[in-house]
Amino acid sequence: MSRKICVVTGTRAEYGLLRWVMEGIRETPGLELQVIATGMHLSPKFGLTYREIEQDGFTVDRKVEMLLSSDTPAGLAKSMGLGMIGCGEVLQELRPDVMLVLGDRFEMFSAVAAAMVARIPVAHLHGGESTEGVFDESIRHSITKMSHLHFVATEDYRKRVIQLGEQPDRVFLVGGLGIDSMKKLTLLDRLDLEAALKFKLGRRNLLITFHPVTLESAPPSLQMAELFAALETLEDTHLIFTMPNADTGGHALFGMIEQYVATHANARAFTSLGQLRYLSCIRHVDGVIGNSSSGLTEVPSFRKGTVNIGDRQRGRLKSKSVIDCSPDRHAIALALKHLYSPDFQSTLETVCNPYGEGGASEKVVQVIQDYPLEGILKKTFHDCVF
Repeated sequence: MSRKICVVTGTRAEYGLLRWVMEGIRETPGLELQVIATGMHLSPKFGLTYREIEQDGFTVDRKVEMLLSSDTPAGLAKSMGLGMIGCGEVLQELRPDVMLVLGDRFEMFSAVAAAMVARIPVAHLHGGESTEGVFDESIRHSITKMSHLHFVATEDYRKRVIQLGEQPDRVFLVGGLGIDSMKKLTLLDRLDLEAALKFKLGRRNLLITFHPVTLESAPPSLQMAELFAALETLEDTHLIFTMPNADTGGHALFGMIEQYVATHANARAFTSLGQLRYLSCIRHVDGVIGNSSSGLTEVPSFRKGTVNIGDRQRGRLKSKSVIDCSPDRHAIALALKHLYSPDFQSTLETVCNPYGEGGASEKVVQVIQDYPLEGILKKTFHDCVF
């Protein structure tokens, strides 16, 4: 009898991390893959990226519409409610044996809450991490408490999941999933990347991803304006922007980036690069700028520097290739200067990525295939001894 594994995905970046786990599930005898696409995947504003899932050969079994046009707190709360209603309905139809989710976004909270009341075991990827500048921090730990199997990227994160009361024998250290894509994909060379982007790279090049910091009292547009001011200090540098997520305040950042690109011939913006173009960009640019988790979890494996702006990623483990700075123009400009300095560049050859060297996807699939599910729903709180 096959074991049905339902993967829920809501964003382009999260799917890029999940892809090889999905591939493994699909190719493993005794496992049946189900896919639910929701959130940004179904939004024209964010590129209808569910099509990328289908282009990779997967069947999207169900689509759950949840994103409203409003990115206010009230609009986001309504989206979460719609997501819970939609996921509850499709889970009743699909009846999976396990739901598999990644990370910390509100779309996943809705899906996991629906699975909990439907008595469907949840396997959670990338738990135990910390992002103190956004409410994703609380969502991630909430998902941990509603989950039954845990796959973590580092030993520190394994300890944190156990500290939250999860049984140690259900917490598996597998490493970061993003590294697998780097190893499994044949990345584009410079000319092919330029053709794919329809944008010629320059003498210097930077990849920029800046998301709203949802726990800040000031609007995210103020931080974006400071970033733009710092970018104006650069000379002969081409800029590749990826658009922000559907977080509170994200619409304003969208508009600001579009306006900046319209007035700067050295800049281009992309709603969704897809995993191949995104990783190929990292390969060919000089560094990554912004506040995306990718700058900490994947970029170090390319031996490239990351300028990490503000508090969004505060609390995550970081390699020495990450340059932290506050979200003001002078600090960002100094960090960019440091990024290009010969002293910093000379340190990159010996960078070690704290998120491992790959192989996480295979480890996840093996556990999902073999772990006994009888009685898994009734959890016992594990009290740590300090």
